[in-house]
Amino acid sequence: MEDNREKRTKLAKDVLRLSRNQIIVNLRFMDAALSRLEETEIEGIPLATDGKYLVYDARHILRCYKADRAEPVRDYLHAVMHCVFRHNFVHTLTDRAAWDLACDIAVEHSIMQLGLRAAQSAREQRQVQAIQQLQKEVGMLTAEKVYRYLLDKNMHPIRLAELAELFRADDHRLWYMGEDEKAAMGLAGPGSSDGSGEGEGNDVRNGEGGGSVAVYGSEEDWKDVAERMQMDMEIFSKNQGRDPGAMLQNLREVNRERYDYAAFLKKFAVRGEAMKINDDEFDYIFYTYGLQLYENMPLIEPLEYKEVKRIREFVIAIDTSGSVAGETVQRFVQKTYNILKSTESFFTKINLHIIQCDAAIQEDAVIISQEDFDEYLKTMQIRGLGGTDFRPVFAYVDKLIESKTFLNLKGLIYFTDGFGTFPEKPPSYDAAFVFLQEEFNNPVIPPWAIKLILKKEEI
Repeated sequence: MEDNREKRTKLAKDVLRLSRNQIIVNLRFMDAALSRLEETEIEGIPLATDGKYLVYDARHILRCYKADRAEPVRDYLHAVMHCVFRHNFVHTLTDRAAWDLACDIAVEHSIMQLGLRAAQSAREQRQVQAIQQLQKEVGMLTAEKVYRYLLDKNMHPIRLAELAELFRADDHRLWYMGEDEKAAMGLAGPGSSDGSGEGEGNDVRNGEGGGSVAVYGSEEDWKDVAERMQMDMEIFSKNQGRDPGAMLQNLREVNRERYDYAAFLKKFAVRGEAMKINDDEFDYIFYTYGLQLYENMPLIEPLEYKEVKRIREFVIAIDTSGSVAGETVQRFVQKTYNILKSTESFFTKINLHIIQCDAAIQEDAVIISQEDFDEYLKTMQIRGLGGTDFRPVFAYVDKLIESKTFLNLKGLIYFTDGFGTFPEKPPSYDAAFVFLQEEFNNPVIPPWAIKLILKKEEI
């Protein structure tokens, strides 16, 4: 009996090694990713990964290999790509089943587009129709976009289960386990040592010059792997003539820098004096001593003024061409307003201009108080819907500066799709172009401009 188990384990290891080699030979850019996982056999878990371990059941691996020799290759690649896209590092979710399915769809579609013959298992043909339908409704099939689609669609549980069965290749239970649960199974966390000191999975990689530390199997480590893979794939796709479109799109999405729009707005702040107690320069010793000595008479009073960063003068320009949706524009203005209000970014009196423009200036709404902003949001209407030209806004703002309407304009935020004519010369103030992320929307902007890309859910 023990001999049979050892033989089964050895055969399963051979199948996994063969699968791994097939991937490396055909997809050299996957080498770093494959080297991150430590293969560990645990009965009852068909195939799973947490970013450090590749857990498998020997019986499952052999059954798959017997049924279809391409299936273990595809499953191995499937599990590794979850780590590359960082699907396994689950943060805030509202629906676990939808996230699992979205991740499987994104990975299976990416593998399909790679055109790797060694990974073309029988299930690929069964997925084609579902993939084509999803592409029509979702567009680019990244896990985030598919997940949002599934939530919005409110799909029937039976249909959701059918799709899950169609795209499932591995077990995701390790994604949701705590370190204590995994330790009970004999799995140490990323970078943890099992006392042997052996194996790449237990190493810690230090940054240059004593900088940041990226632990093997950690989210930061897989981020490094994904960024290197993206660069390698750009070269690979050109040299080999293959189309790794879906995989490259997923990598670009997961490697996209996330922006904090609230922090971004603060860059447009200017120095000013606000009515606020200056705790940094207030001496509490003399204050409390005076209260003790003269009862209710302090020796000193708190300073009333403090120099703080507040947004006093700035411009929000809105591209109202036909390609920019009115609802999205209103949400952007509302988002900007909410940030300003929640962070107390307004002075008591401000000078904010909300300019609507397509190929010409359509409206300039002047806001000098929060009450004005509230009223503007209630009555806001999108005007224009023509072509796109950015130059009229900058020319108009320059005239406002010349006429002393602006005395200390710090910056201009332009919400647009990016397809228009930019000014040739840089303005005398900071200018940022905010784009709503679309599938292939990556417009080239002048070197003097700041580029910010936001998702719909970030607005």
